[in-house]
Amino acid sequence: MQSYFWVKTFHIVFVVAWMAAVFYLPRILVNIAEAAGQAQVGQRLQLMGRRLYRFGHVMFGLAFVLGLVLWLGYRVLPDFPTMVAPGAAGWLHAKLGLVALLLVYFIFTGRWLKGVDSGRALPSSRALRWFNELPLVLFIAIVYLVLAKPF
Repeated sequence: MQSYFWVKTFHIVFVVAWMAAVFYLPRILVNIAEAAGQAQVGQRLQLMGRRLYRFGHVMFGLAFVLGLVLWLGYRVLPDFPTMVAPGAAGWLHAKLGLVALLLVYFIFTGRWLKGVDSGRALPSSRALRWFNELPLVLFIAIVYLVLAKPF
């Protein structure tokens, strides 16, 4: 049982680290868009963005592996409880769908960052600011599903 709490603890820590990258990478894109004409500032922001994008992928991978252990660990680890009661996994499927949308969002922002590296223009900083708000809505829904398990 103790191993379950350690796995869950590290899963949450890596999810929080990944969400930090999900929230901050679009903000870096806003700053890049607003730093047009300032080559040194733009290069520094692009470097920060690339490092953050790589960090986010590592954190997502670790959170994903630990999430799989939480979901299916009871099948291979002795005394490892399941977090999903039989027949009551609707909330988990909804959560995983929203997590997949967040991953698509993160990859999309990474593509924009790679586009900047190759000379493509970004949308306006105003559009990027609106785009920056999308993951918060998804994250609130995910947290609600995990806590309430409504279906």
